[in-house]
Amino acid sequence: MLCSESTQTHVHEFVGSVKLAEFGEDVHNHRFAGVSGEVIPAKCGHRHRICTKTDFFNNHFHKINIITGPPIPVGNGRHVHFVYACTEMSDGHKHQFIVATLIENPIGNSVRC
Repeated sequence: MLCSESTQTHVHEFVGSVKLAEFGEDVHNHRFAGVSGEVIPAKCGHRHRICTKTDFFNNHFHKINIITGPPIPVGNGRHVHFVYACTEMSDGHKHQFIVATLIENPIGNSVRC
C-alpha cells in the first residue's frame, strides 16, 4: 500500500522477547515491538507481515521478517495471529521466538462497563 492511498485494512500490534542464545558470558536475549503490515489474503483467511528489528544489545540487533499464521478467533469478533520463527542471523547467531499479536482495533465498538 502506498502512503497516498486513502483506504487501509486492519493491522495488529505485537510485543515479544526472543529466546536465549549463546552460552557463558555471551548468553542474552532481545526484545521487539511494533505494528504488523496490512492484511495479506490467503486460503486460510488472511495473514500479516511482521518486519522489524530487535533492540540493540551486546553490540548487535536482529532483523525479523516473517508472515504470521492464520487468524485465531478470541471472541467478540476479534482475532489474533500466532508466530513461531527465528530472527535473522547477526553476530554469528540467531534466536527463536514465539509471539501472538494483540487483537485488532482493541477499543473499536467497545461497550462501557
